[in-house]
Amino acid sequence: MESLSIGSALPIVKFKNDLQVEKLKSTSLFTIPNFLSSYECDCFIKYAEKSGFLHQGSLGPAKGEAFRDNDRISIEDIGLAENLWLSGLSNVFREIKVEGRSACGLNPNIRFYSLCRYKVGQRFGPHIDESVDLDQRRTEYTLLIYLNGSGMRNKKSISKGGKDINQQLQGGETVFYSGRKREIIEVAPMAGMALLHLHGEKCMLHEARTVSKGIKYVLRSDVVFG
Repeated sequence: MESLSIGSALPIVKFKNDLQVEKLKSTSLFTIPNFLSSYECDCFIKYAEKSGFLHQGSLGPAKGEAFRDNDRISIEDIGLAENLWLSGLSNVFREIKVEGRSACGLNPNIRFYSLCRYKVGQRFGPHIDESVDLDQRRTEYTLLIYLNGSGMRNKKSISKGGKDINQQLQGGETVFYSGRKREIIEVAPMAGMALLHLHGEKCMLHEARTVSKGIKYVLRSDVVFG
């Protein structure tokens, strides 16, 4: 039986030595199917729903901000940062360099993770992910891990108030655009799949499309180079 981290109810993510990288745009944009197991995804969702979400919005494009409508919970856990990195990501990034620098882990200074929830009608409009400077290091990649999607079974035992909270997900795709907002790549959520892409100056414009059915759950962090 897989165990939970003591006191937090967060899963201890098992090491996976057979991760496969699917390149969508060289190493600047790629996915890792089955980065998390179904059990691990379930644990993150249960933890988030038990802890409670806060609404995350924005002032909108008229105020110079991307439209944003979702719910979020923050996790501060050094052990989780190291666990996720050493569960297989470190091997994936072994040969990836950014301006001669190597990946050294997930954001260790801020130790900030977002568990996001998108309900029906919610979305995150076109935006760019900014890099964060950490002394002599800098975040260069966004890490998104889909906790449910087309790879999740139709009905789940996760419940809130005696009702299912995770119907089959429809919508919520992550879409990337060229410089003239021409759609070039669409990534549909799949349970346990990781999506990684360059951010900062080299970040492609992208958005999270509206969820039309069910609930979308995503875990987000950043990969640091130094």
